[in-house]
Amino acid sequence: MDTTVEVQPVTMAITLDDSERQPCEVWTRVMGYHRPVASFHIGKKGEHYERRLFHEARARLDAPA
Repeated sequence: MDTTVEVQPVTMAITLDDSERQPCEVWTRVMGYHRPVASFHIGKKGEHYERRLFHEARARLDAPA
């Protein structure tokens, strides 16, 4: 008896209404401890959004000057 079943992948797009969405809480490390960005005052929020990500591969110490 052959019990092999062929399974076809289902590719349906999932769509959500705005009422079904949940906001993502972003945390960052400030002065040695973690805090949610939502609790920052407007100046600190602006500073946070201006930050750039650090890429270790681009900051090689053995690269010629």
